[in-house]
Amino acid sequence: MRTDAASLAAMRVVLAALTPCNRLIMRTCLATGLRVGDVVALRSAQLDKRRATVREAKTGKTRRIYWPRDLWLDLRRWRGQEWVFPGRLDPSKHWTRQAVWRDVKRAAKAFRLGGNIAPHSARKTYAQQIAAHDGQEAARRKLGHADMATTLVYTLAQLVDLDKRGLP
Repeated sequence: MRTDAASLAAMRVVLAALTPCNRLIMRTCLATGLRVGDVVALRSAQLDKRRATVREAKTGKTRRIYWPRDLWLDLRRWRGQEWVFPGRLDPSKHWTRQAVWRDVKRAAKAFRLGGNIAPHSARKTYAQQIAAHDGQEAARRKLGHADMATTLVYTLAQLVDLDKRGLP
């Protein structure tokens, strides 16, 4: 099932209901457009500077990330010795994307948010914010999409989802 887009307001509602660790992970997704799997796999050393290079697990592409100051400071306070998000039971392993997924799904259900809201919804929200501010081409570049059609699926998904539900 395809993840639905979520408005920034809906994502803020979800963030408010998450556990502190998952909230910080989702804030990172919203601020960078990284997939949740790439966020939980961040190494502590990647936060030594406000700029970091992240290799995306899905595509193998590298992305330069500039951390917003407040997020960067929060991530630095949270980080463990090896991983930014160490595992709950075993700090030598990182937090799992499944743990984030369960918490996001729980929060979306608790607030009766329609659609399939999941961690990947944050990537679509990020895309929509970039497209609204800087245009579709900027969103395509920041997401690392080779094809504009893929970016359009992300940036226009909210309109399509609202249309499917018969909402204005």
